[in-house]
Amino acid sequence: MAHIDNLIASIPDQALRTALQTEYRKIARSRRFGLVFDRHKPESVLVPDFPVRRGDKVRVLRPGTQDRTDIDDTGVWHVVKVINGQATIKSKADPSQVLTVPRDQLVVIREFGDSIYPGLRPIGEIARAEEKSHHVVINAENYHALEALLYPYEGKVDCIYIDPPYNTGATDWKYNNDYVDNNDTYRHSKWLSFMERRLGIAKRLLSRNGVLIVTIDENEVHHLGMLLEEMFPTAVRQMVTICINPSGASGEGLSRVEEYAFFCFLGSSRPQPIDWNLMEDRPAGDAKAGKKGIRWEWLLRGGGTWYRTSRPNLCYPVLLDETGQRIVGVGEPWDGDDESKRPRFINGHSAAWPVRSDGRLGIWRVDRAKLMALVDKGYAWVSDHDPKRGTWTLRYLLKGTISAIESGDIEVTGRGERGQVEVSVSGKNKAVPKTMWKSARHIAGGAGGTQLVSALLGQRGGFTFPKSVYSVLDCLEIAVGDNPDALILDYFAGTGTTLHATCLLNKKDGGQRTALLVTNNEVNGETATSLRLAGHRPGDEQWKKNGVFYSATMPRCKAAISGSLPDGSPIAGDYLDGTPIRDGFQENVSFFELTFEDPALISLGRRFEAVAPLLWLKAGAKGEQINEVSPYGWSVPEKSNYGVLFDSSAWSDFVEAVNKRHDENRPLSHIFIVTDSIAEYQQIVAKVDPSLGSTRLYADYLRTFRINTPDAD
Repeated sequence: MAHIDNLIASIPDQALRTALQTEYRKIARSRRFGLVFDRHKPESVLVPDFPVRRGDKVRVLRPGTQDRTDIDDTGVWHVVKVINGQATIKSKADPSQVLTVPRDQLVVIREFGDSIYPGLRPIGEIARAEEKSHHVVINAENYHALEALLYPYEGKVDCIYIDPPYNTGATDWKYNNDYVDNNDTYRHSKWLSFMERRLGIAKRLLSRNGVLIVTIDENEVHHLGMLLEEMFPTAVRQMVTICINPSGASGEGLSRVEEYAFFCFLGSSRPQPIDWNLMEDRPAGDAKAGKKGIRWEWLLRGGGTWYRTSRPNLCYPVLLDETGQRIVGVGEPWDGDDESKRPRFINGHSAAWPVRSDGRLGIWRVDRAKLMALVDKGYAWVSDHDPKRGTWTLRYLLKGTISAIESGDIEVTGRGERGQVEVSVSGKNKAVPKTMWKSARHIAGGAGGTQLVSALLGQRGGFTFPKSVYSVLDCLEIAVGDNPDALILDYFAGTGTTLHATCLLNKKDGGQRTALLVTNNEVNGETATSLRLAGHRPGDEQWKKNGVFYSATMPRCKAAISGSLPDGSPIAGDYLDGTPIRDGFQENVSFFELTFEDPALISLGRRFEAVAPLLWLKAGAKGEQINEVSPYGWSVPEKSNYGVLFDSSAWSDFVEAVNKRHDENRPLSHIFIVTDSIAEYQQIVAKVDPSLGSTRLYADYLRTFRINTPDAD
């Protein structure tokens, strides 16, 4: 800039010099320093199942295709009229161009900036905890889903965790229905446009003191950092480096082992201390990888020399109950020559021997009397059965941990199902994590990633590169570890790892956090090619079954909470704290698909079932949903925490029912009143407890989705 100033100053003609200085100052003042990128043509979303009607925006299918997503290159059209199955359409780019085409050759689209009137269609649930709110998982294109979530959740989300497409150039994401690959010279600016639009809505969803977490790799890390700085200028922003693949990823240049997580702390939010050292690199399956800061050691002594002959008195059987999950006694040390003849059952009890990985007998680390003393106090227990060794894995606490428990530094909060102590670690044992994490629990292909997802889906290879649930768990605990009622959103949900991590965090500290997940049912490129070769097309049942929502997200979330596969069989394996996966969680989850609704039908009350789930979400996603218009004109179900007045002439009975619920100490959280009159609405609201949230239907709903979307033109 100084050089340009000097050049202008050297111009002898004063009038020209002054004019150039003036114009240059205008340019300099408007110049953006930092991230500059093209705001690409707004994204459009095909809605193949939506009926074509007058006024819709549509695309035309290619001639002869049966694929409802295979559109031609003539651009966007407006439907002028539809008569006898023939639609008259006018080009958006050139209004003078008018065509008449069969209605079934058109596909409705929604562009960025179009007003949408969303609904939700329930497609399943698991309910295991009546008193808790439901986690919510939505099958939808995430931009429009985020717009829909503004209705119940604007300014209410405590933490957003997202793992967006990394834009590797390997067709891992789409822009305007086309994969973006290395040959696209605008792939970085398209990615930034894609992210900026979604982060703009996410910013509105976040609470004043919310936390945004975005994970990324080297392809977009620097662009993302500048985008976050621009969009969240007042946030405390930090980037964490996470080792997710110690073996390294092959490719050009150095072998990559890491990814990154950006934390943006808004308002007064700050990173919370946790009880895990994220720079301690130890095997994820190590007994020391215990729960809440305590280390459950292997009772079997390791090392190359500790076989039965070294300490015969420590090679004794541990007797288990009929379930094989609790220690009930010990037997005499084995003194025979043929180890294969050791008794497998003693006095009707299964016998756990110290069998080493080579099949030979080893030794336990404590004698019989000490072990039973530990068992009595819950300091030793049966972790799991190891079929490879033909015995059980036993774990126990070391002297230092026991001393911390008995001194009160570690508080015993109860006993687990197998008799082991459950504890809560005091704050002095916690610390704010550092900005570099190297922990085996974060390995994508390890016990919390590929292995866990394979177990939950009942098959290997069901999803590539799943995030370790422990990596997400640690991020969430840092963000909302101090908020047991936090609302957590993930709109790039993948297999549903964020919901799973939320359940683990709730189990860890007794919280009641709820997760909102959004993902589409995209079929990956390789699978899509195979399906097309087999004669399948988008929209048919086989295509649907192979999309990420139905093949991974929904079954993974169901399996995690229920602890069982679709056939009812229990899921094998344990979490790192020793809890069996088959135990599941005392949580609830509801699944939905996003729909696009006709605002005229909504305003007439003819599509109440479509907006009913949004009302339930706005009331807290707890208890029974009100899904039908009551013939009595109002509804306040016994097992619901909200009420709906459908007919304003029945207001007296409705108000009485609402107030009665408060008198019985079973308060509602929200009421919805269907009326076109603001005065009538205000009069009814004035007669109920002022602490109740209230919404006027359907005006508030329709107004929300008319004004929440900017004009794309």
